[in-house]
Amino acid sequence: MQTGFVGLGAMGAHMARNLSRAGLLLGVWNRSGEKARALAQELKCHAFPSLAELAAHCEAVVICVSADEDVRAVVAGLEPSLSPRMIVMDCSTVGAATAREMHARLAPLGVGFLDCPVSGGVEGARAATLAIMVGGEEEDFARARPVLEKLGKTVAHLGASGAGQAAKATNQIMCAGIIQAVGEAMAFAHAEGLPLERLIETLATGAGSSWYFVNRAPYMARNSFPAGFRVRLHAKDLRICREMAAQHGAQLPVVESTLQQYAKLIVEGFGDEDISAIYRLKSALFPATKAP
Repeated sequence: MQTGFVGLGAMGAHMARNLSRAGLLLGVWNRSGEKARALAQELKCHAFPSLAELAAHCEAVVICVSADEDVRAVVAGLEPSLSPRMIVMDCSTVGAATAREMHARLAPLGVGFLDCPVSGGVEGARAATLAIMVGGEEEDFARARPVLEKLGKTVAHLGASGAGQAAKATNQIMCAGIIQAVGEAMAFAHAEGLPLERLIETLATGAGSSWYFVNRAPYMARNSFPAGFRVRLHAKDLRICREMAAQHGAQLPVVESTLQQYAKLIVEGFGDEDISAIYRLKSALFPATKAP
């Protein structure tokens, strides 16, 4: 299935490379044409001048962009050249309602739309070990699976359109609680004078460990937070979680608390740092202790 890839950010560029290695990538498109041309030259594939041109030459399209309005704009750009039996796989994190909207928009054209949000960070995108949560028609999922399996280690169909995004929202709520807990724990450990790197190695195999502890506690130990999953992007995702919970008449305390802390980080100029930058705020809970 010759595939086009749309959206070449921190995650998307690595995902496109993995499709190229598998011999599935026909070409790429990015809002910044320069980035698309550079990656196309690296991967020896096409840099399509427009979304319509990409859709006209591909059997499937993978999208990885930042927000709901971006997904709508990409689908609108692809739509004039989409043909029956094509599949659009959206790996962005957006609202479940947006996924259902795009599914309904493309169904009359005979085009399958799958919401396929991913989890696993830049590391998972690079290593093709992402967890991929899929919503949509089972027939479309069966046809798309060979493509998705080149991007992730775990690929699960969870139900009708929107189910993938609901699963990703669940994941983002968990991430909010975990990153807060890891930040507090590491600030506490530093205040207690523990050797942080050795502590991380020890606790990595303990009951309290998690992906975020193993992969992001070292950032906290070094007080350096290079962008993996940016604060402002997780804040966007948590606003989606808030909106989805509100439809059930619920408010989520972990989401609200994390959004408040992210808002402070963004105001202080740290919105483009990794979410482990929440350690900056947790360290302040121990005013007598200098940051590492």
